[in-house]
Amino acid sequence: MGLFDVDLINKYNRSGPRYTSYPTANNFSELSIQDYQQQSILSNQRKTSISLYCHIPFCNTVCYYCGCNKFVTKDKSMAEPYIEALFKEVDMQSPLFDKGRLVEQMHFGGGTPTFLSGEQIIRLSNKLQQSFNFSTDGEYSIEIDPRGIDKSLIESLAIARFNRISLGVQDFDLEVQKAINRVQSFEQTKAVIGMSRENGFKSISIDLIYGLPRQSKETFKRTLERVQDLRPERISLFNYAHLPELFKPQRRINIEELPSPSEKLDIFHYSLEYLIEIGYTYIGMDHFALPEDPLAIAQSKGNLYRNFQGYSTHSECDIVGLGLSSIGQVADSFSQNEKSLDKYYKVLESGQLPIVKGLIINQDDKIRRDLIMELICHFEVNISSLEKRYSIKFANYFASSLEKLSEMQNDGLIEMKNDSLKVLDKGRILVRNICMIFDNYLESSDAKFSKTI
Repeated sequence: MGLFDVDLINKYNRSGPRYTSYPTANNFSELSIQDYQQQSILSNQRKTSISLYCHIPFCNTVCYYCGCNKFVTKDKSMAEPYIEALFKEVDMQSPLFDKGRLVEQMHFGGGTPTFLSGEQIIRLSNKLQQSFNFSTDGEYSIEIDPRGIDKSLIESLAIARFNRISLGVQDFDLEVQKAINRVQSFEQTKAVIGMSRENGFKSISIDLIYGLPRQSKETFKRTLERVQDLRPERISLFNYAHLPELFKPQRRINIEELPSPSEKLDIFHYSLEYLIEIGYTYIGMDHFALPEDPLAIAQSKGNLYRNFQGYSTHSECDIVGLGLSSIGQVADSFSQNEKSLDKYYKVLESGQLPIVKGLIINQDDKIRRDLIMELICHFEVNISSLEKRYSIKFANYFASSLEKLSEMQNDGLIEMKNDSLKVLDKGRILVRNICMIFDNYLESSDAKFSKTI
């Protein structure tokens, strides 16, 4: 595949959303609890499956590159009040959803979910299983920090019903690790993966970041070679976005140590070709998977979806967000919880759900959401199907986008036919830019995003 064209990348590469949702989270405004409850009723009528997301905000140390909502502390006593608060939230959320609906996905994210002890994770998982109806063969994943993980904790995760693990690595080079305050040996990581496989985990995912300080193509080449030795089922390769005005920890990064834009592009180019060469399927944008992984299979069958956790094999799940700052997606709504720990506790103590903002999508949102999701997951839109589904004429509805689409077609990024819009090989790594053409909120937004490449 001719995926990489430097001239085209330089032409189109600009800041834009990652499209884990449409509309994106920066467009959320007020959403009342009554609105959320009404959406849960609509959700029950549709009888879709459920995905549970549980946010654990605590970290032992701060990684300088991180832009997640987290609370850095070594005080493990902070975990128990948080679990008690989560229990309260679960007791308010679970009655809103019919017990006949299956939970097919569960994800613990953070922060660092393994800040909790094994016993606490088991207790929280048991609470969720008692409150919702879990599928016998669902995908239940947890993000872990390999540093400080022992066999007993991995065993606890298995007891808690997790069957997929996501590990933060970012880079195995020691100098890069020092620059981002995340020293983590290859041996540590390999041992944790080995223990996970021994305990029956059927999928391992590794996160990498390109564009970090002290990073070069040569150093990252060695990281990729070590990742190849580990052979995880999935790899996420993220572009580091240096936005110190938004994320305070990034102010500790020496900007002079960041690779130049051309060096950063070289790292990405090499990584893309390397991962494909060693047998990974390029899922799109920032994900790779082995051909036999459910993610690659879902894409080949047209069932791939994208949500706040990245690419997903379950396209019809409603997401119930639990915990600090977590985002839910129920029926035609998005919702987000309080971002302040004190406010989160206070609202729950008052007997209210901690939802502070969200959005109920309209018909235009639905049309553009479906189009963007098809592009970002399958690199092709069946125009006639979209027209029939929403009773529109594509050329009329998206008339304002046709000039930009024509330019992209002339540049070989896309192919337009009467009944389809197809992303060509050169356009795949620029799919965010193609999606941006159809984003009705982007021009009026003052949100700051990462560069697409």
